[in-house]
Amino acid sequence: MTFDKVKEIIVDTICCNEEEVVLTADIKEDLGADSLDAVELNMALEEAFKISIPEEDLVNFITVEDIVDYIDKNIAA
Repeated sequence: MTFDKVKEIIVDTICCNEEEVVLTADIKEDLGADSLDAVELNMALEEAFKISIPEEDLVNFITVEDIVDYIDKNIAA
């Protein structure tokens, strides 16, 4: 399941508690990601899912669900 893999990457990259990573969690507000975390998270997601995420799409990643939905949509394409 995409969510489980995204959750694992977020926990490893942002160093937050696993329990905090839920679909509705705001990446910056709830999980405490800063701009460097966002860059590292993007790189980890691209590597793990073998996709390229354009910068203009990154700004739409507000919640964990936004990331999961984007990956589900783009790895099937």
